[in-house]
Amino acid sequence: MPMLQADKVYLGTSEKPEYLLLPLANRHGLVTGATGTGKTVTLQVLAQGFSDAGVPVFCADIKGDLSGIAEPGEPKDFLAKRAAQIGFADEYKFSACPVIFWDLFGKAGHPIRTTISEMGPLLLSRLMQLNEVQEGVLTIAFRIADENGWLLLDMKDLRAILNYLADNADTVSAKYGNVTKASVGAVQRGLLLLENQGGDAFFGEPALEIKDIMRTTVDGRGMVSVLAADQLMSSPRLYATFLLWLMSELFEQLPEVGDPDKPRLVFFFDEAHLLFDEAPKPLLDRIQQVVRLIRSKGVGVYFVTQNPLDVPDTVLGQLGNRVQHALRAYTPRDQKAVKVAADTFRPNPAFSTMDAITQLAVGEALVSTLEPKGVPSMVERTWIRPPSSRIGPVTDAERARIMATSPVALAYDKTVDRESAYEILGAQAGGDAAPANGGTSGGDAAQGGGIDLGTILGSVLGTNRKRGERLTATQRVARQVTRTVTNNVAGQVVANVGKSIGETIAGPSGGKMGGSIGRAIVRGMLGGIFRGN
Repeated sequence: MPMLQADKVYLGTSEKPEYLLLPLANRHGLVTGATGTGKTVTLQVLAQGFSDAGVPVFCADIKGDLSGIAEPGEPKDFLAKRAAQIGFADEYKFSACPVIFWDLFGKAGHPIRTTISEMGPLLLSRLMQLNEVQEGVLTIAFRIADENGWLLLDMKDLRAILNYLADNADTVSAKYGNVTKASVGAVQRGLLLLENQGGDAFFGEPALEIKDIMRTTVDGRGMVSVLAADQLMSSPRLYATFLLWLMSELFEQLPEVGDPDKPRLVFFFDEAHLLFDEAPKPLLDRIQQVVRLIRSKGVGVYFVTQNPLDVPDTVLGQLGNRVQHALRAYTPRDQKAVKVAADTFRPNPAFSTMDAITQLAVGEALVSTLEPKGVPSMVERTWIRPPSSRIGPVTDAERARIMATSPVALAYDKTVDRESAYEILGAQAGGDAAPANGGTSGGDAAQGGGIDLGTILGSVLGTNRKRGERLTATQRVARQVTRTVTNNVAGQVVANVGKSIGETIAGPSGGKMGGSIGRAIVRGMLGGIFRGN
């Protein structure tokens, strides 16, 4: 019988071909097994099967070898032998997947970013390893930023709002609860730790648009987004928190679709134990909620890990499609893991599931998938099919070629730094921070710094905007012109007028007072003009 079918992903062959049904693929899944037993190849087979069926895929490349999915495979004796062994030789062809490479650090893929605001205080607290009191301080910082319209985009914005909290601890405490400088200092140290782990590269704009990991090609294949995670794994907390954030964003942004004919996206979470290690209960509750409900958004989540004990029971019970590679029962914990894995399968009277788990060869797995009525199939010992794409990594030249022709290259490769909390609070503090986009800070008008007439000229040109909106080309020109004029001409006029008035009133020592008087005069004159007085 033909093994490649439109509504199924062919996994391999036991006594019969084993499939994962596309209409039930969003019921989530689990791929487990010891190191070196074939998990990566199984992930590659699943990802390419989904892609060929028109389903976009997001997966992390932990060791660097999953990147080979972007290139067609090459004839090898062991691949031909496996194809013949399972009766797949006639249909076995080599082909590549359409791939987009991503990298949080922007080296082995397009930069992938989010903003501080989108990450939220709960996930940031976990990233910075904060306790409950410190998490409360961070939550207050987010609340104050929201109430004042201060955008939190990158790490310097968060640092600015934390400095504001420290400087105004008494006022803030009276309104929101006790905020001490010691607690703020602890959060700032956590921020420094995160920055040292490379977190500053992750926060900023342009932020990832969910639609860009849900692309399909012109011929209907799903794009495979491969996150380069070999370097990221040196910061495992950042890796796990990023993927949890991405799942949460999918959950929050995508509309309900019920049970589609095939998933809208399949999300592979490799090294899944990092997500659950030392996670506080509120975070575990959040993970459980997302996994349980994201199915209705048409998203399938597949956890990949060595040991089924790595996944909490509340999550494990929601993973209907299972591929179990070999486990070795060398220790009491290993023996417990084997028993847990065996107990999660629907038994097959032909063999002992527990014994089979320890006897599986490399490339062989126990497979149980959901049948048409949503009932798990009886577990079968299955030889996983050989992949059609390359086993092993792409070369640097191949990666560069794929990135150069990527549909998202122009959207993410250049960083954008627009006005946000750092610039606003810096201006309020007297110009300690330099505004984004090459602008200059306010300065002291009495010293010739001038006043910022951007809002005034914006009114004249009809380009006024709400705080936080992106600048148009016209607004950028208007702002640059007004800042230049203000700093070079208006500021000096105000300073000179103020100095003259001050000296007239208070003698030569009245220059500083004159600066304030000069600013007041200009504000009054311009205010009258634009009010129509």
